[in-house]
Amino acid sequence: MPPTHPHLLFLTTPSSYRLPAFLAAAERIGAQATVAEDTPPALARPLPGRLLIDFSDQAAALRAIRALHASQPLTAILPVDDSGVELAALACAELGLPFNRPEAAAAARDKHLMRQLFARAGVPSPAFRLCTTADDLTTVAQSIPFPCVVKPLRLNGSRGVIRADNPDQFVAATRRLTALLDRVEGPRTHEFLVEEFVPGFEVALEGLIDRGQVQVLALFDKPDPLDGPFFEETIYVTPSRLPTATQAAICDVTAAAARAVGLEQGPLHAELRINERGPWMIELANRSIGGLCSRTLRFGTDASLEELILRQAIGLPIESLSRAGQAGGVMMIPIPQAGILREVTGIEAAQAIPGIEAVEITAPLHYPLTPLPEGDSYLGFIFARGPDPATVEAALCAAHAQLQFTIVPAIELTEARM
Repeated sequence: MPPTHPHLLFLTTPSSYRLPAFLAAAERIGAQATVAEDTPPALARPLPGRLLIDFSDQAAALRAIRALHASQPLTAILPVDDSGVELAALACAELGLPFNRPEAAAAARDKHLMRQLFARAGVPSPAFRLCTTADDLTTVAQSIPFPCVVKPLRLNGSRGVIRADNPDQFVAATRRLTALLDRVEGPRTHEFLVEEFVPGFEVALEGLIDRGQVQVLALFDKPDPLDGPFFEETIYVTPSRLPTATQAAICDVTAAAARAVGLEQGPLHAELRINERGPWMIELANRSIGGLCSRTLRFGTDASLEELILRQAIGLPIESLSRAGQAGGVMMIPIPQAGILREVTGIEAAQAIPGIEAVEITAPLHYPLTPLPEGDSYLGFIFARGPDPATVEAALCAAHAQLQFTIVPAIELTEARM
């Protein structure tokens, strides 16, 4: 029987887009929620209702979670973002709470481990090679096929992912990735993947794993081409317009990939490419869809994706896994250039486009913007709903065309203040 007053621990980052939706879902189902933020000790400042822990210091983080559990017993520990997946698995294993095995959680976070497991299980996925930033890049470039994709092992959201079509581009891409990893992880030798570039149409599958079985919640088309050199995602539209047989093949490959990694419970977000040879598994994550994109999904009478995830985690009944309402879509507004965001205009005009439900600008004014491949955020999100996917896609594009962003190069802003 589920507990009368469940206590949930959310593992997240200070800048997470997803946390508010999880907190709202917890309130809706009557659960107490505690938030643990990934915060280095040097930056930790006491905050009401927040447990500030350093996820990279697993021993200290586990001690903090044990202490919380001893004083306020936890019903479930849920990672809101990729950063908390491994810690959640370790903590749940230690406290006897249901979740995925630590080895499976580690594989869902490390792209090299994931690729190895896919290859062993025969899951269609790109050919790959593990390299390090200390390798002789010119020599490596002579032994790899092109086009290829340079990819970090643990960053997400297409951050640091760069296509290279020849040896010179490969060397430049790897040096750019090295600089990014030095900033994120500290100056040292870093491992990274070199993968074959898989051409094709890209989709995203949102699912819920129950005792090892993948239950598909939504399949999103990504109508904008994602061919590089960077892989910034923009439009997601559901339901998919792909043929029924293709959709079934996508579900089969996703289920095989989840089994290969060893995932048994919780949310699943998968990215696949489809070409004449069928679906290819590109990424698999033990979390829900990124950004504010889950707002496009409602289930049953009016349940959010986050409510489904929480209900499964604490053993509450789920009314329905069927998506409710019309076709839906979201556009993650890309950052066109680096600089300082000074002004956004055209929001009212964008919201007036038929089918547009909301335009939410999440990037704060007067703060620096960093586009991909170094950046990890968007200018905001546009949400649309309509009678069919084509209408939704057209509304998103029309709304985006109404928006104007004034971005001042940082060097100009510095000179203006002198």
